Amino acid sequence: MTDEPVPAPQQPSRQPSPPAAPVPPSDGRARLLQALRRPGSRGQVAGAVLLAILGFAAVTQVQANNKDDQYVGARQGDLVQYINNLSLASQRTEAEIARLQQTRDALRSDTRARRTALDRARQQADTLGILAGTVPVVGSGVRVTVTDEKGGVGSNQLLEGLEELRDAGAEAIELNNRVRVVAQTSLKDVDGGVLVDGTVLRPPYVVEAIGSPHDLATALDFKGGFVDEVQRVDVDGTVQTQESDKVEISSVVEPATPRYAEPGATG
Repeated sequence: MTDEPVPAPQQPSRQPSPPAAPVPPSDGRARLLQALRRPGSRGQVAGAVLLAILGFAAVTQVQANNKDDQYVGARQGDLVQYINNLSLASQRTEAEIARLQQTRDALRSDTRARRTALDRARQQADTLGILAGTVPVVGSGVRVTVTDEKGGVGSNQLLEGLEELRDAGAEAIELNNRVRVVAQTSLKDVDGGVLVDGTVLRPPYVVEAIGSPHDLATALDFKGGFVDEVQRVDVDGTVQTQESDKVEISSVVEPATPRYAEPGATG
């Protein structure tokens, strides 16, 4: 049996594909929208972003050109008028800024002056309050304790001690933590004590004074002064003076309304 060659299978011949029919514009837009709705590749996304940027740049350029076109055909006189108007507006703005700055500076100056006057008034009120005895005070000074077992110390001795303290520069004085000594203070002897501004004080008498501790203590202890007067044989009292860095005076007086005096004209 003879081997005869087997013929190779014949491949089907490829027929050329007919040309694609033109896509109507409406079908092209539909395909574009369909392609955009489908998840696209990175290249498609980048292309879409690039197209959006180019479109935005084109719109911006057109708007800028439209704004500049209003000056393109303007006459020289109109351009000069535009410049003058801008210059006048700038001058008015600068003048308004200068006026507002002057107003601001004036307000600052008035505020500083008002604050300074208020601070001075407060300082003066504090000073007058201390001298008039209408406010509590604290400061360095002395504490003087007068013992009187035989009742020999009276208004004369206490008044002498108060005057010596005032002459030495005492700025505030208090008796027995109860009575503030001021210019109108009066003393009167009563049974078993001394009447000071309507308050009866009994020994031991404690005099607290604010001022220079050394000057106040020295003023009380000079020969023939307050200490010698209290320690006389016929009085037989004792005086103990203690200097202190902190003396507190809490008693105050109510200021009395003047009946006859009134402020006078100055200058």
